[in-house]
Amino acid sequence: MFDYFGVLVSVILGLALTHILRGLAKLLQLRGQCQPYVPHVLWSFNAILYVLGAWWGMFWWRNLADWTFDWFLFISFYAIVQFVWSYMLYPAESAEGTDFQAFFFDNRPWFFGLLIIATLMDVPEVLVKAKLGLRPMPPQYPLVISTLVVIALGGILTKNRRVHAALPVAWFMVFYGSVVSGR
Repeated sequence: MFDYFGVLVSVILGLALTHILRGLAKLLQLRGQCQPYVPHVLWSFNAILYVLGAWWGMFWWRNLADWTFDWFLFISFYAIVQFVWSYMLYPAESAEGTDFQAFFFDNRPWFFGLLIIATLMDVPEVLVKAKLGLRPMPPQYPLVISTLVVIALGGILTKNRRVHAALPVAWFMVFYGSVVSGR
């Protein structure tokens, strides 16, 4: 069952990565005609890291023998939320003159709201893997999840440009630090 399921999740997460990478490539391509925004670019790299991390985390499901439709739907929706979250970073088509700071702030509530949803959806996914003996839950996991949610709430609640410059750096430090320490 995992092979069948893994293909679906891989396609959805692959589409998320494709959209981000396409957006970054378009940003480079239009570098003279558009207005990039550094926090937006940093969030793009964070989104790549998050999607790859989730994709990597799905590998532990390979040892689950008995799949239920409910669990299949939940994991599929988790991947879908990550795709939609990633999609908030770039317009479907970037054109000359695109102001990525304005685009980012226009989508800010959706971007950070979906990040909170994805982060919270990770909790039952990790807990069930631990309960089924597929992978132990790292001891720092509750603190990491709480911190990531607080960072995303900060992104929703403020329009302060300095805060938004710090948020992707803080998120990266917490997320990547948890991945490295949870090996």
